Amino acid sequence: MAGRDAGRAIPVWLAEDDLGCIICHDLLAWPATLPCGHTFCRDCLQDLWAARRGRFCPTCREGAPGPPQLRKNTMLEDLADKYRLAARELEPLSPGPEPTPAPRPASRPGRPTAQLRTLLEGVDLSLASPKVSSSPPEQKMKDILHDLEEIQEKLRENFTQKGALEEQTQVELPEVPSSSSCPLPDQSRFAPKKASSFARWAISPTFDLESLSCNLKVSVDRRTVTVSDFLMLYAWSPERFDSSQALCSQALSSGQHYWEVDTQHCSHWAVGVASRGMKRDQILGRTTDSWCVEWKGTSQLSAWCMVKETVLGSDRPSVVGIWLDLEEGKLAFYSKADQAKPLFECPISVSVPLHPAFWLYGLYPGNSLTIRQMNV
Repeated sequence: MAGRDAGRAIPVWLAEDDLGCIICHDLLAWPATLPCGHTFCRDCLQDLWAARRGRFCPTCREGAPGPPQLRKNTMLEDLADKYRLAARELEPLSPGPEPTPAPRPASRPGRPTAQLRTLLEGVDLSLASPKVSSSPPEQKMKDILHDLEEIQEKLRENFTQKGALEEQTQVELPEVPSSSSCPLPDQSRFAPKKASSFARWAISPTFDLESLSCNLKVSVDRRTVTVSDFLMLYAWSPERFDSSQALCSQALSSGQHYWEVDTQHCSHWAVGVASRGMKRDQILGRTTDSWCVEWKGTSQLSAWCMVKETVLGSDRPSVVGIWLDLEEGKLAFYSKADQAKPLFECPISVSVPLHPAFWLYGLYPGNSLTIRQMNV
């Protein structure tokens, strides 16, 4: 713009989801922008269209009268490539093995480190003083790495102090084991509980038709939600989600509640809770009023708490038990079999009722989630 210095640097923070494809949940590869303005990986679009035998936008469902000519969005591809490059340079700072810096093949390996902040060419993202923007690139990167090391050290100190305090004060509840606010994947200190322990708090919620996405249909008893082969002709409602998500009708505002979701027939899913006021163009777990566990379909189970992702492991639960304790302000997820194996627990603090919430992403026809009938 006229009057601005050509070399001016502006601090910008990017999360991985800002440059991601909602179909594969990976960074954009050969990004193609449709006439409606939404962008996806070209291969993801072509695979989806081949499976669905129709051409439409996976986000807004806008169709095309003929085969759209997919052209590369070069600006987004450039940003995604810079993100990958910066992620590889910063990855040694993270604990665990360093991922192999290779282009993404057709099999789509795991995503880069979740919520990783990065450095774009000509944009100052340093955590140090504004003077860094005029420094050479090598000095700029050194300053960023130094600041990140200091932040990591402070986080380690906080976790160490918090862990010592919990060991002194932790008291296990009769039915639901307590945990730290944002637990790490290792939760071996929790003793498995029998599934019958939750029977007295069991509920069997049903799906709400007003919030249901037009990509989904429900069974007669409203306990199974399925990805439809075609766009459902529901009446318009401002409560309806843009993407393939749904809430249950039951509003939970007090007490303790437990329900189970059968995930065996869905390859990509997320289950949890959300407020009725969750914005309909946002995704479960990516808001401050929604929480979930999520199976990415790529051997990764994650939990989302306060817009932060925690990787839990690579074991896929066939049935997820959800424990909501609104008296203590806790939410816990379990892999339910003969024993209820704890997956994740986090605190919740809301002043509005919460609803069971679901996401069946990937738009694979026939994928379904079922709320199990409980003896109540």
